Amino acid sequence: MARRSPSKTPATAPAGEDDRLLAAEASRRLAAPHDRQARLQFGAAGRDAEVVDLPAAALPLLRQLLDGIAAGEPVAVVAGDDELSTQQAADLLGVSRPFLVGLLERGAMPFRKVGAHRRVRACDLDHYRRREDAERLKALGELSAQAQELGLGY
Repeated sequence: MARRSPSKTPATAPAGEDDRLLAAEASRRLAAPHDRQARLQFGAAGRDAEVVDLPAAALPLLRQLLDGIAAGEPVAVVAGDDELSTQQAADLLGVSRPFLVGLLERGAMPFRKVGAHRRVRACDLDHYRRREDAERLKALGELSAQAQELGLGY
């Protein structure tokens, strides 16, 4: 199977305040529990509205995208089998490229070399990010429990 490599890091134009407010409202509405598909209606002014049915699996992704826009953050959608350069992967993690290369060399996530260049699959990068987030939350919970035991008022 051929590996896909995006030509550059996906980017978005900065959202204006109106777009950020609309994204926040749409995300809030999507926050209601959905166990099945959702029906979205959209259209331009003066045109008939289009209706699109979305599967339940797409709703958390759409909400995450809207949350990013609402926060004014750059957002990207990357397929799991896409291969990223070290710079693209570092940008998505919010770290420097040398830091990411160090992670790769220490075995924190799998990668392959194409000539002299390292490539990281987007799904491996996401797995690493989720694992690190879980460890961070666990450590935070332990610190919070210790603070409560010591009566530090946290």
